[in-house]
Amino acid sequence: MLHRPSALALVLALAPLPALAVSGETSAPPTPTETTTVCPDGTVWNPTDQVCAPPKDARLDDEGLLRAARELAHAGRAEDALRALDAMVQADGDTALAVRGFALRRSGRTAEGMAVYEAALARNPDNLLARSYMGQALVAMGRRAAAEAQLAEIVARGGAGGWPEIALRRAIETGQVLTY
Repeated sequence: MLHRPSALALVLALAPLPALAVSGETSAPPTPTETTTVCPDGTVWNPTDQVCAPPKDARLDDEGLLRAARELAHAGRAEDALRALDAMVQADGDTALAVRGFALRRSGRTAEGMAVYEAALARNPDNLLARSYMGQALVAMGRRAAAEAQLAEIVARGGAGGWPEIALRRAIETGQVLTY
């Protein structure tokens, strides 16, 4: 079943939005799009047809599905994020794994999420997004020293001043994991 957005949503869809990189060097949390502002649970925005559709039917390439998954996870729609990741052709890249770990953690499956973060970092030790998400999980688990080690790795790998470093530093300083 497809959901057609309102006229306001269509206007917003045509407004220019900043591009969002989905690499490990992501410098900001995801920008909300129609996927989280218009689409009901279980769907993502299909820009080709200008409708909300299930991820497998949304005509998105892997990058679009990954972007949608990250946005959904940050919006607290972890199960929808996992469905978007499952619709990807190649969902085993290190950034997809980092987002999967985050969605698993947001769904309450922290141990699974931590294992997926480890897999992401085994593929790419420079994945700053995975390090930040993992560090935030460590803060939530009360493991400050381990979180600080991830922060040091982010900085050492060139991530000073980027969103992964800022988000993790803030979590360590406040003891609170950021929610979006």
